Amino acid sequence: MNPRQLPENLIGLGRIAVLMGGDSPEREISLLSGQAAWESLQRLGLPAVRIDAGRDVAQRLAAEQADFVIIMLHGRGGEDGAVQGLLEVLGLPYSGSGVLASALAMDKIKSKLIWREAGLATPDFLQLSAGTDWEAAMTRLGSAVVKPVAGGSSLGVDIVHDAGALARQFRAAAAFDSPVMAETYIQGREFSVGILQDDVLPAVELRTRRRFFDYRAKYEDRETEYLCPADLPRARREELQSLAHHAYHTLGCRGLARVDLMQDREENFFLLEVNTVPGMTGHSIIPMAASRLGRSYDDLMVQILECEAGAPR
Repeated sequence: MNPRQLPENLIGLGRIAVLMGGDSPEREISLLSGQAAWESLQRLGLPAVRIDAGRDVAQRLAAEQADFVIIMLHGRGGEDGAVQGLLEVLGLPYSGSGVLASALAMDKIKSKLIWREAGLATPDFLQLSAGTDWEAAMTRLGSAVVKPVAGGSSLGVDIVHDAGALARQFRAAAAFDSPVMAETYIQGREFSVGILQDDVLPAVELRTRRRFFDYRAKYEDRETEYLCPADLPRARREELQSLAHHAYHTLGCRGLARVDLMQDREENFFLLEVNTVPGMTGHSIIPMAASRLGRSYDDLMVQILECEAGAPR
Protein backbone atom coordinates (compact mmCIF):
# COMPACT_ATOMS: atom_id res chain seq x y z
CA MET A 1 0.00 0.00 0.00
CA ASN A 2 1.37 3.44 -0.86
CA PRO A 3 0.13 7.02 -0.29
CA ARG A 4 -1.66 7.11 -3.68
CA GLN A 5 -3.84 4.22 -2.52
CA LEU A 6 -4.73 5.81 0.80
CA PRO A 7 -7.84 7.91 1.33
CA GLU A 8 -7.17 11.61 0.80
CA ASN A 9 -8.13 12.49 4.39
CA LEU A 10 -5.35 10.24 5.71
CA ILE A 11 -2.71 11.88 3.57
CA GLY A 12 -4.10 15.18 4.82
CA LEU A 13 -3.32 14.26 8.44
CA GLY A 14 0.20 15.57 7.82
CA ARG A 15 3.15 14.60 9.99
CA ILE A 16 2.18 11.92 12.51
CA ALA A 17 3.87 11.62 15.91
CA VAL A 18 3.68 8.28 17.72
CA LEU A 19 3.86 8.85 21.48
CA MET A 20 5.38 5.84 23.25
CA GLY A 21 7.36 4.83 26.30
CA GLY A 22 6.62 7.33 29.05
CA ASP A 23 7.37 6.61 32.71
CA SER A 24 4.51 4.32 33.78
CA PRO A 25 5.16 0.71 34.88
CA GLU A 26 3.93 -0.31 31.41
CA ARG A 27 6.74 1.53 29.63
CA GLU A 28 8.31 -1.59 28.10
CA ILE A 29 5.07 -2.73 26.43
CA SER A 30 4.34 0.83 25.30
CA LEU A 31 7.69 0.99 23.50
CA LEU A 32 6.84 -2.23 21.66
CA SER A 33 3.37 -0.99 20.71
CA GLY A 34 4.72 2.34 19.54
CA GLN A 35 7.47 0.73 17.48
CA ALA A 36 4.95 -1.57 15.75
CA ALA A 37 2.64 1.35 14.98
CA TRP A 38 5.50 3.47 13.63
CA GLU A 39 6.73 0.64 11.41
CA SER A 40 3.20 0.27 10.02
CA LEU A 41 3.04 3.98 9.20
CA GLN A 42 6.39 3.63 7.44
CA ARG A 43 5.05 0.77 5.32
CA LEU A 44 1.98 2.84 4.47
CA GLY A 45 4.21 5.66 3.29
CA LEU A 46 2.91 8.17 5.83
CA PRO A 47 5.29 10.70 7.41
CA ALA A 48 5.77 9.64 11.02
CA VAL A 49 8.15 10.16 13.91
CA ARG A 50 8.57 8.31 17.22
CA ILE A 51 8.62 10.30 20.46
CA ASP A 52 9.52 8.77 23.82
CA ALA A 53 7.16 10.87 25.91
CA GLY A 54 8.87 12.57 28.83
CA ARG A 55 8.22 15.88 30.58
CA ASP A 56 9.41 17.67 27.45
CA VAL A 57 6.76 16.05 25.25
CA ALA A 58 5.16 19.37 24.30
CA GLN A 59 8.51 20.74 23.16
CA ARG A 60 9.28 17.53 21.26
CA LEU A 61 5.95 17.70 19.43
CA ALA A 62 6.64 21.29 18.44
CA ALA A 63 10.21 20.52 17.34
CA GLU A 64 8.98 17.61 15.19
CA GLN A 65 6.22 19.80 13.73
CA ALA A 66 3.60 17.15 14.46
CA ASP A 67 0.16 17.60 12.91
CA PHE A 68 -1.48 14.48 14.36
CA VAL A 69 -0.66 12.23 17.33
CA ILE A 70 -1.10 8.49 17.76
CA ILE A 71 -1.08 7.68 21.46
CA MET A 72 0.64 4.40 22.29
CA LEU A 73 1.28 5.27 25.94
CA HIS A 74 -0.08 2.57 28.26
CA GLY A 75 -0.98 3.33 31.86
CA ARG A 76 -0.72 6.58 33.78
CA GLY A 77 0.06 9.65 31.71
CA GLY A 78 -1.15 8.00 28.53
CA GLU A 79 -4.49 6.37 29.26
CA ASP A 80 -5.80 8.55 32.08
CA GLY A 81 -6.63 11.73 30.16
CA ALA A 82 -3.42 13.59 31.05
CA VAL A 83 -1.72 13.54 27.65
CA GLN A 84 -5.11 13.92 25.98
CA GLY A 85 -5.64 17.15 27.92
CA LEU A 86 -2.20 18.41 26.91
CA LEU A 87 -2.93 17.70 23.25
CA GLU A 88 -6.26 19.51 23.53
CA VAL A 89 -4.43 22.57 24.86
CA LEU A 90 -1.86 22.32 22.07
CA GLY A 91 -4.63 22.02 19.50
CA LEU A 92 -3.29 18.71 18.17
CA PRO A 93 -5.77 16.03 17.05
CA TYR A 94 -5.02 12.58 18.43
CA SER A 95 -6.10 8.94 18.35
CA GLY A 96 -8.43 7.28 20.81
CA SER A 97 -10.75 8.47 23.55
CA GLY A 98 -10.94 12.04 24.79
CA VAL A 99 -10.03 13.41 28.21
CA LEU A 100 -13.14 12.40 30.17
CA ALA A 101 -13.60 8.92 28.70
CA SER A 102 -9.90 8.16 29.17
CA ALA A 103 -10.01 9.24 32.82
CA LEU A 104 -13.19 7.27 33.53
CA ALA A 105 -11.94 4.07 31.87
CA MET A 106 -8.60 4.30 33.66
CA ASP A 107 -10.35 4.53 37.04
CA LYS A 108 -11.81 1.03 37.52
CA ILE A 109 -14.04 2.16 40.39
CA LYS A 110 -15.55 5.08 38.44
CA SER A 111 -16.18 2.90 35.40
CA LYS A 112 -17.83 0.18 37.51
CA LEU A 113 -20.10 2.74 39.18
CA ILE A 114 -21.21 3.98 35.76
CA TRP A 115 -21.82 0.44 34.52
CA ARG A 116 -23.85 -0.35 37.61
CA GLU A 117 -26.00 2.71 37.02
CA ALA A 118 -26.51 1.59 33.41
CA GLY A 119 -27.51 -1.89 34.52
CA LEU A 120 -24.39 -3.59 33.10
CA ALA A 121 -23.00 -6.58 35.03
CA THR A 122 -19.69 -6.10 36.85
CA PRO A 123 -18.29 -7.85 39.97
CA ASP A 124 -18.96 -6.35 43.41
CA PHE A 125 -16.05 -4.29 44.73
CA LEU A 126 -14.59 -2.19 47.53
CA GLN A 127 -11.92 0.50 47.62
CA LEU A 128 -9.26 -0.51 50.14
CA SER A 129 -7.26 1.58 52.60
CA ALA A 130 -4.99 0.95 55.56
CA GLY A 131 -8.07 1.24 57.77
CA THR A 132 -10.15 -1.37 55.92
CA ASP A 133 -11.83 -4.03 58.04
CA TRP A 134 -10.20 -6.96 56.26
CA GLU A 135 -12.49 -9.60 57.74
CA ALA A 136 -15.63 -7.66 56.80
CA ALA A 137 -14.32 -7.08 53.29
CA MET A 138 -13.73 -10.79 52.74
CA THR A 139 -17.16 -11.64 54.17
CA ARG A 140 -18.74 -9.31 51.62
CA LEU A 141 -16.65 -10.20 48.58
CA GLY A 142 -15.67 -13.80 49.21
CA SER A 143 -12.47 -14.65 47.35
CA ALA A 144 -11.26 -11.39 45.85
CA VAL A 145 -9.01 -9.94 43.17
CA VAL A 146 -6.86 -7.09 44.52
CA LYS A 147 -5.62 -4.54 42.00
CA PRO A 148 -4.54 -0.90 41.66
CA VAL A 149 -7.55 1.22 40.68
CA ALA A 150 -5.63 2.86 37.84
CA GLY A 151 -3.12 0.15 36.96
CA GLY A 152 -2.66 -1.98 33.88
CA SER A 153 -0.89 -5.05 32.47
CA SER A 154 -2.01 -6.96 35.60
CA LEU A 155 0.79 -5.34 37.62
CA GLY A 156 0.12 -5.51 41.36
CA VAL A 157 -2.82 -7.88 40.83
CA ASP A 158 -3.43 -11.09 42.78
CA ILE A 159 -6.23 -13.32 44.05
CA VAL A 160 -6.74 -13.64 47.82
CA HIS A 161 -8.88 -16.01 49.87
CA ASP A 162 -8.56 -14.73 53.44
CA ALA A 163 -8.28 -11.48 55.41
CA GLY A 164 -4.54 -11.75 56.05
CA ALA A 165 -3.78 -12.23 52.37
CA LEU A 166 -6.06 -9.30 51.52
CA ALA A 167 -4.11 -6.98 53.83
CA ARG A 168 -0.76 -8.14 52.44
CA GLN A 169 -1.84 -7.80 48.81
CA PHE A 170 -3.24 -4.33 49.49
CA ARG A 171 0.26 -3.22 50.49
CA ALA A 172 1.81 -4.97 47.48
CA ALA A 173 -0.66 -3.37 45.04
CA ALA A 174 -0.20 0.07 46.60
CA ALA A 175 3.50 -0.14 45.74
CA PHE A 176 2.51 -0.14 42.04
CA ASP A 177 -0.21 2.49 42.25
CA SER A 178 -2.72 4.03 44.60
CA PRO A 179 -5.62 3.77 45.40
CA VAL A 180 -6.25 0.03 45.53
CA MET A 181 -9.47 -1.95 45.15
CA ALA A 182 -10.73 -5.49 45.63
CA GLU A 183 -13.48 -7.10 43.59
CA THR A 184 -15.26 -10.42 43.86
CA TYR A 185 -13.21 -13.11 42.15
CA ILE A 186 -15.06 -14.53 39.17
CA GLN A 187 -13.80 -18.06 38.63
CA GLY A 188 -14.33 -19.00 35.03
CA ARG A 189 -13.35 -17.99 31.51
CA GLU A 190 -11.69 -14.69 30.51
CA PHE A 191 -12.36 -12.79 27.28
CA SER A 192 -11.23 -9.63 25.52
CA VAL A 193 -13.18 -7.77 22.86
CA GLY A 194 -11.58 -5.14 20.64
CA ILE A 195 -13.71 -2.22 19.51
CA LEU A 196 -13.03 0.43 16.90
CA GLN A 197 -15.92 2.88 17.07
CA ASP A 198 -18.93 0.78 15.97
CA ASP A 199 -16.81 -2.07 14.61
CA VAL A 200 -16.68 -4.88 17.18
CA LEU A 201 -13.83 -7.32 16.54
CA PRO A 202 -14.16 -11.06 17.22
CA ALA A 203 -13.98 -11.93 20.92
CA VAL A 204 -10.76 -13.57 22.09
CA GLU A 205 -10.69 -16.13 24.89
CA LEU A 206 -7.57 -16.13 27.07
CA ARG A 207 -6.40 -19.39 28.61
CA THR A 208 -3.47 -19.83 30.95
CA ARG A 209 -2.13 -22.61 33.16
CA ARG A 210 -1.24 -19.98 35.73
CA ARG A 211 -3.69 -19.09 38.52
CA PHE A 212 -4.97 -16.18 36.46
CA PHE A 213 -4.03 -14.03 33.47
CA ASP A 214 -1.21 -12.11 35.19
CA TYR A 215 1.72 -10.15 33.73
CA ARG A 216 3.77 -13.30 33.08
CA ALA A 217 0.83 -15.01 31.37
CA LYS A 218 0.37 -11.96 29.14
CA TYR A 219 3.95 -11.28 28.14
CA GLU A 220 6.25 -14.18 29.07
CA ASP A 221 4.47 -17.54 29.23
CA ARG A 222 4.64 -19.32 25.88
CA GLU A 223 1.91 -21.74 26.98
CA THR A 224 -0.73 -19.01 27.16
CA GLU A 225 -3.50 -19.73 24.64
CA TYR A 226 -5.59 -17.22 22.70
CA LEU A 227 -8.72 -18.62 21.07
CA CYS A 228 -10.07 -16.37 18.34
CA PRO A 229 -12.92 -16.37 17.76
CA ALA A 230 -13.86 -17.44 21.29
CA ASP A 231 -15.29 -20.92 21.63
CA LEU A 232 -18.87 -19.87 22.38
CA PRO A 233 -22.21 -20.52 20.71
CA ARG A 234 -23.07 -17.75 18.26
CA ALA A 235 -25.79 -16.28 20.49
CA ARG A 236 -23.44 -16.09 23.48
CA ARG A 237 -20.65 -14.51 21.36
CA GLU A 238 -23.13 -11.86 20.25
CA GLU A 239 -24.19 -11.29 23.87
CA LEU A 240 -20.55 -10.93 24.94
CA GLN A 241 -19.72 -8.51 22.15
CA SER A 242 -22.88 -6.49 22.77
CA LEU A 243 -22.03 -6.13 26.48
CA ALA A 244 -18.50 -4.98 25.57
CA HIS A 245 -19.87 -2.46 23.07
CA HIS A 246 -22.33 -1.07 25.62
CA ALA A 247 -19.54 -0.74 28.21
CA TYR A 248 -17.41 1.17 25.70
CA HIS A 249 -20.15 3.62 24.74
CA THR A 250 -21.41 4.07 28.30
CA LEU A 251 -18.01 5.53 29.24
CA GLY A 252 -18.01 7.74 26.14
CA CYS A 253 -15.04 6.02 24.49
CA ARG A 254 -14.09 6.55 20.88
CA GLY A 255 -11.57 5.10 18.47
CA LEU A 256 -9.73 1.93 19.43
CA ALA A 257 -10.27 0.23 22.80
CA ARG A 258 -10.33 -3.24 24.34
CA VAL A 259 -12.89 -4.50 26.85
CA ASP A 260 -11.95 -7.28 29.29
CA LEU A 261 -14.65 -9.56 30.68
CA MET A 262 -15.19 -12.78 32.67
CA GLN A 263 -17.76 -15.55 32.43
CA ASP A 264 -18.58 -17.38 35.66
CA ARG A 265 -19.45 -21.05 36.04
CA GLU A 266 -23.15 -20.26 35.54
CA GLU A 267 -22.13 -18.70 32.19
CA ASN A 268 -22.95 -15.12 33.22
CA PHE A 269 -20.73 -12.39 31.75
CA PHE A 270 -19.15 -9.65 33.91
CA LEU A 271 -17.28 -6.51 32.86
CA LEU A 272 -13.80 -5.98 34.29
CA GLU A 273 -12.36 -2.92 32.54
CA VAL A 274 -11.90 -0.95 29.34
CA ASN A 275 -8.40 -0.28 28.02
CA THR A 276 -8.49 2.90 25.93
CA VAL A 277 -4.89 2.45 24.71
CA PRO A 278 -4.68 -1.33 24.28
CA GLY A 279 -1.49 -3.15 23.37
CA MET A 280 -0.66 -2.94 19.67
CA THR A 281 2.41 -5.12 19.32
CA GLY A 282 2.40 -7.58 16.47
CA HIS A 283 1.28 -10.27 18.94
CA SER A 284 -1.35 -8.26 20.84
CA ILE A 285 -5.01 -9.21 21.11
CA ILE A 286 -6.35 -6.43 18.85
CA PRO A 287 -4.22 -7.28 15.78
CA MET A 288 -4.91 -10.96 16.42
CA ALA A 289 -8.68 -10.40 16.36
CA ALA A 290 -8.45 -8.20 13.26
CA SER A 291 -6.50 -10.90 11.47
CA ARG A 292 -9.47 -13.25 11.88
CA LEU A 293 -11.40 -10.83 9.67
CA GLY A 294 -8.62 -10.91 7.09
CA ARG A 295 -7.18 -7.54 8.13
CA SER A 296 -3.44 -7.05 8.40
CA TYR A 297 -1.79 -4.80 10.98
CA ASP A 298 -1.51 -2.13 8.27
CA ASP A 299 -5.22 -2.49 7.43
CA LEU A 300 -6.00 -1.98 11.11
CA MET A 301 -3.80 1.12 11.24
CA VAL A 302 -5.61 2.59 8.23
CA GLN A 303 -8.93 1.91 9.95
CA ILE A 304 -7.72 3.61 13.14
CA LEU A 305 -6.61 6.68 11.17
CA GLU A 306 -9.84 6.78 9.15
CA CYS A 307 -11.82 6.74 12.36
CA GLU A 308 -9.83 9.69 13.70
CA ALA A 309 -9.36 11.81 10.57
CA GLY A 310 -11.47 14.90 10.91
CA ALA A 311 -13.60 13.39 13.69
CA PRO A 312 -15.06 15.82 16.26
CA ARG A 313 -14.19 15.18 19.87
